[in-house]
Amino acid sequence: MLSGDNFTEWKEKVLLTLGCSDLDLAIRVEEPPKPSESSTPDAKAYYERWERSNRLSLMLIKAHISQSIRGSIPNSDKVKAYMKAIEEQFVSSDKALASTFMKRLSSMTFDRSHTVREHIMEMRDIAAKLKSLEVDMSAPFLVHFILNSLPSEYGPFKISYNTHKDKWSINELLTMCVQEEEKLKHEIPESVNLVTHDKRNAKKGKSIPMKKKGIVDKDSCHFCRKKGH
Repeated sequence: MLSGDNFTEWKEKVLLTLGCSDLDLAIRVEEPPKPSESSTPDAKAYYERWERSNRLSLMLIKAHISQSIRGSIPNSDKVKAYMKAIEEQFVSSDKALASTFMKRLSSMTFDRSHTVREHIMEMRDIAAKLKSLEVDMSAPFLVHFILNSLPSEYGPFKISYNTHKDKWSINELLTMCVQEEEKLKHEIPESVNLVTHDKRNAKKGKSIPMKKKGIVDKDSCHFCRKKGH
C-alpha cells in the first residue's frame, strides 16, 4: 500500500505487477485514436487492449493507495496521467525522506544496546533505502561510515583497517567486526561483585578490603582466586 513514505518502492512493485500481468500498455504508450467503422480489425483490437489496460491498471493502482492519501491525488480517467499526479505529489516527500535517512545514518553510533551485526545491518538497510531514493552510496564510503560509528574500544581495529592495503567489502567488514566483538568480550576484566555480608559490614563501620585488579587465571575462582571450583 502507498502510505506516504514508500513511493519509490511502491511504484517499482506496481509497475512489476502490471508488467507481469501484461497490463502496462496504457502506462507505456499514449492513448491510440478511437476506432471508427472504417478502422481495421487490428486497430480496433489494439484500442480494446489499450482500454482494458487503462481500466484495470487504474483499478489496481487505486486499490493499493491508502484512503488517507487517495483523496489528495487529482483524479484522472487515464492511468498514465494519474500515475504522473502521484509522482508529482511524492517527489518532494522523497527528498525530505532522503535527508532524514542521511542525518540518521551520519549520527548512528554503536552503543551496545544490540550486537554489532545488528548495528551494521541497520546501517546497510538505511543505505539501501537511500539508494531506492536515488541517493547512491559507494561500498567503501559506507565502510568508513560504519567504522566511524564504532566506539573507542574498536580503535586498534580501525587502525588495522587503515593500514591494510586492501579495501574490505561490507560483508568482510561485518565478519571482522563480529570477530572483534567476541574478542573484546573476553578481554574485558570481570567485575568483582560485593556479597551481602560485605554490605552489612560496611553499615557497621567495618572496612572492606579492596581486591586488587589483575588478570585472573581462567581456571581460578573470580572471587577467592583459588582453583578447583
